Amino acid sequence: MEFKHISIMLNEVLDGLDIKPDGIYVDGTLGGAGHSYEIVKRLSDKGKLVGIDQDRDALKASAERLKEFHNVELIHSNYVNMKQLLHERGIDSVDGILLDLGVSSYQFDNKDRGFSYREDAPLDMRMDQDSDYTARDILNDYSEADLRRIISDYGEEKFAARIAKNIISSRSEKPIKTTFELNEIIKASIPAAARRQGGNPCKKTYQAIRIELNRELTVLEDSLTEMIDILAPKGRLAIITFHSLEDRIVKTAFRTAESPCICPPEFPVCTCGRKSKGKVITRKPIVASAEELEKNPRSSSAKLRIFEKK
Repeated sequence: MEFKHISIMLNEVLDGLDIKPDGIYVDGTLGGAGHSYEIVKRLSDKGKLVGIDQDRDALKASAERLKEFHNVELIHSNYVNMKQLLHERGIDSVDGILLDLGVSSYQFDNKDRGFSYREDAPLDMRMDQDSDYTARDILNDYSEADLRRIISDYGEEKFAARIAKNIISSRSEKPIKTTFELNEIIKASIPAAARRQGGNPCKKTYQAIRIELNRELTVLEDSLTEMIDILAPKGRLAIITFHSLEDRIVKTAFRTAESPCICPPEFPVCTCGRKSKGKVITRKPIVASAEELEKNPRSSSAKLRIFEKK
């Protein structure tokens, strides 16, 4: 299956990164290299693009797409390791970093990857196929309390308790192995009236399991400060998020980097000594245009936030 992924807010990302021709740029979620292709096109022979992805299918597709450029290096890893990966290559600072946190169209549409509730397939959902742990393991190993927690917290699903209880009941009879088996459990857990509202009833639970399996929020939280620190002066960090939990983490981290003071509000002057690392470029997140939404409905929940280093 061909690796396809429509680049979200491509022009907005390119403008937001304020690309310097001789600069070093990192795409921490390379995917199909849609954004990266346009970034490297704007670089001189002195510039460099480093692409990171934990999906080997993405790296293979990106290598093919970027083969015309000599100033590109692709790495199989998770962006949480970015600082170390760059240091190993003699790079201590970069001029821009991009994260597009969305699951690729290829990952959704390739039924064997198990990301989609629309196709009957083994429960997988691994972004890194070198990992041994899958969505099936979560569904069959986690306690009822842990299942309820992740479905509620990461899926923001109000019927999380019912779904978790029914997962436990179902797996007591036989292991849950496929997406359609999980779909039946979820649908049986949600009242008919609720199922008729807000899109597919499986969406939130699938999102929650995927986030837990791939540690998506933990990786994001663990990476943001370090990514800001490795930016060169006037370097920019651009992040596209797709749900409120991610966006909240990014918004909070950017605000803290800009205004890190922890002094009590009643203090007339700052005494904590914490220094600002830069400024938030996007006071409000950038969202997809009406034209883009018409062409790519998957961009409807995307939000772009940008930070610039001092």
